[in-house]
Amino acid sequence: MGRKGTFERKTAETEVLCVLDLDGEGKAQVETGIGFFDHMLQLLSRHSLMDLQVRAKGDLEVDFHHTVEDVGIAMGEALKAALGQKEGIRRYGWAIVPMDEALVLLALDLSGRPYLGLEDRIEGTVGGFDLELLEVFLSAFVTRGEMTLHVKVLSGRNKHHVAEAIFKGLALALREAVQKDPRQVGIPSTKGVL
Repeated sequence: MGRKGTFERKTAETEVLCVLDLDGEGKAQVETGIGFFDHMLQLLSRHSLMDLQVRAKGDLEVDFHHTVEDVGIAMGEALKAALGQKEGIRRYGWAIVPMDEALVLLALDLSGRPYLGLEDRIEGTVGGFDLELLEVFLSAFVTRGEMTLHVKVLSGRNKHHVAEAIFKGLALALREAVQKDPRQVGIPSTKGVL
């Protein structure tokens, strides 16, 4: 039995289906109607080695906000479902990712306590995508996935490179944190629960 999670969300603004396999091969089937966002989610899948399926229909004629946020919600819930009680996982993950002139540091803890530490606002647009929506996505994903996530942009001029480094860093940190540790017996916490 694999570690898979599925979550479906329907509102007056969006319909989102997310299927996440923690023990996949990095295969992605992503259709949100937002090209740049699809590209970032494909990167996340590829570098985390998690199989990710996202199908989203939203009120894109209004704004990308609702779709991006609801995909974050669905992915967080799917991750939580796939992790179950979190027995035997490493729990922590981190990465420092260079992307040409950009350099991003990222660390996470699958602690059960949602917190997003994002010091720097990422502003501007890439491919029609408002980069402040990255924080919207990360906040929803962190909250519903019940994790602590810190992101620090150490350098970067090209906004595409900065965004890509963030998603690749998130992928690598998740890959490490969800990994089974053969030495870890039970839940990795002195409390006995995460």
